[in-house]
Amino acid sequence: MAISAQATQDFVPIKDVRDGVVLLKDGGLRGIIMASSVNFSLKSEDEKTAIIYQFQDFLNSLDFSVQIVIQSRKHDIRSYLALLEERKKEQNNDLLKIQIQEYMEFIKTFAERQNIMTKNFFVVIPYSPNTLQQSGLLQKFFPKTQSDNIKGSDISDGKFQEDIVQLDQRVAVVTQGLSRCGIRTVRLGTEEIIELFYKVFNPGETEKPIQMQK
Repeated sequence: MAISAQATQDFVPIKDVRDGVVLLKDGGLRGIIMASSVNFSLKSEDEKTAIIYQFQDFLNSLDFSVQIVIQSRKHDIRSYLALLEERKKEQNNDLLKIQIQEYMEFIKTFAERQNIMTKNFFVVIPYSPNTLQQSGLLQKFFPKTQSDNIKGSDISDGKFQEDIVQLDQRVAVVTQGLSRCGIRTVRLGTEEIIELFYKVFNPGETEKPIQMQK
């Protein structure tokens, strides 16, 4: 019995990324913001209590769901080592070249032994214009077919801009709520979102051995 092979893209719910917005195959939209961290352990007890209650009020104020994603990855020092390599080439002093090379070796060895990790925090804000059509009794009596999914994902420019406004309002609510908790945020643009998903689906790219020139 022959089994037809499916492309990896068939299992990814993302259809496109446009104007800093993730378009899903079911017609839903997603905005992504990157959030800063708070060094909770350095806060006083009163400050900790205030942050907890403020964050609780923020969550209770939302009338839509959000997804909080914490990305933990091994720190990639290749760009830093490449910069040091360029600095070494520019040096005319042989002693400085040796010192830079030894420093590069130290950094590489230290990073490998200590397993230095970096953490990034993201908040995913959803907006699904077809929610009413897919929920409740409508879904029970009028089940959504595959062809409906395809049609629902083909958004006209006018409808897309209307949905963008609704999504932007939700992003603003989340941004303001986190700001009151002392958390800085920045919304990801199209290129940043593509890079984020590329790293998610290609984790081995940051795990390649570091090639150093002697």
